[in-house]
Amino acid sequence: MEIEITGVVETEYPVLTDIWEAAVGATHDFLSEKDIAYFRPLVLNDFLPAVKLFAARDSEGNILGFGGTSADKIEMLFVDPLMFGNGVGKTLLKHIIREEKIYKLDVNEQNPSAVAFYKYMGFEVISRSPTDSMGKPFPLLHLEYKRYDF
Repeated sequence: MEIEITGVVETEYPVLTDIWEAAVGATHDFLSEKDIAYFRPLVLNDFLPAVKLFAARDSEGNILGFGGTSADKIEMLFVDPLMFGNGVGKTLLKHIIREEKIYKLDVNEQNPSAVAFYKYMGFEVISRSPTDSMGKPFPLLHLEYKRYDF
């Protein structure tokens, strides 16, 4: 599958939010439906506008997944669950590392598939926090890319 990494325009935020919700529903077993409903408008209205966004698109321009960065950190990386295992996340992550030179991220400790993915991609756990950035009881692992080989 051919995947192209592009920017994102504000009118695409609802599509990104739908992908976020589907991905979280598929991977974040520790979140309740109430938690997801709480975060959804924050993602759409606050979190997406606060980061530099990248979309992974198929040859028709459909968004398959997306990533968002701040000055020195990967703040989000979500892939449509229908595209899991097709290289979308890997392509996004490689782009961000290569082109943006960003090597740090946080991942929910309770999301073992994401933790395994990032470790496979060359990230190492640097530290741990017992809560997320909003003080909610979702432990975070703070990771840093150590491989620098692609």
